[in-house]
Amino acid sequence: MVVSALFVMAFKVPSAQQPVAQQSTPQRTPQFENEDVAVWKTVVPPKLPLAMHTHQHPRVIIPLANGTMRIAYEDGSSETHVFETGKAYWLSSAEGKKRHADVNISDKPIEVMVVELKKAE
Repeated sequence: MVVSALFVMAFKVPSAQQPVAQQSTPQRTPQFENEDVAVWKTVVPPKLPLAMHTHQHPRVIIPLANGTMRIAYEDGSSETHVFETGKAYWLSSAEGKKRHADVNISDKPIEVMVVELKKAE
């Protein structure tokens, strides 16, 4: 009996190695906000297009995980942004004001910290 229990335990996959269910909706978690800035963490699941939207203020994006986003503009044009972990990226208010939808075209979720500059134009 003890031998069979040890045999089962030896071949059981530990829970840390169990596959994790893939997130199906983007997550936006506020980190800090005052009159000058808003900071949040965003996790975008793979292959999930976000709804068309705009941004009123410039932002700095700091990826926490590598990934590639396709930005599809309302006029039919698009561009691709390759994010490298730990590198900062500037997104101007002019760029953000163009109506667009983002799609994570990577195979894994993209995680970024976003710092929005509320008073910048």
